[in-house]
Amino acid sequence: MEYKMENDIREILFTEEEIRQIVQDMGAKISRDYEGKNLLMVSVLKGSVVFMADLMRAVTVPCRIDFMSVSSYGSGVKTSGVVKIIKDLDIPLSGYDVLIVEDILDSGMTLSYLLEILKSRGPRSIRLCTLFDKPDRRKADVTADYTGAVVPDEFVVGYGLDYDEKYRNLPYLGILKPEVYGGK
Repeated sequence: MEYKMENDIREILFTEEEIRQIVQDMGAKISRDYEGKNLLMVSVLKGSVVFMADLMRAVTVPCRIDFMSVSSYGSGVKTSGVVKIIKDLDIPLSGYDVLIVEDILDSGMTLSYLLEILKSRGPRSIRLCTLFDKPDRRKADVTADYTGAVVPDEFVVGYGLDYDEKYRNLPYLGILKPEVYGGK
């Protein structure tokens, strides 16, 4: 019998079409807010790459993009609390209006650390954009300036979000069955 990732999904929270509309709406708002500014969109790899690709196409003002990779998770389901920069930015931030593009705002620990580092590099402004927000898991005082949708405290995958590097390529956001990751 052929394995299908879809069989590991308990419930679809946001369909491909719903996500597309959310991203379009966010892109329009960001475009209005950054009119006449020097926008640099910073994607936090790997999870936000799918969102970043769609969002940058929905933004209609000139912008540059850069990528950063940080790690605070192993292959487990909870943050380790330790943040390590794996790939830093290529572009100096001075003079830019930086928009951090993240797939999900969960505990906020990683983003809190990242915001402090990037603020110290002298951008003109810095804001946070997250496609999904899971406020029930927040441990750090971090609030997104742009939020696509609030999600419940469930293990979500798809549209860039993973479990142990799997499920990123699902076109929707779904809740992973607990038996897949050893949850209850």
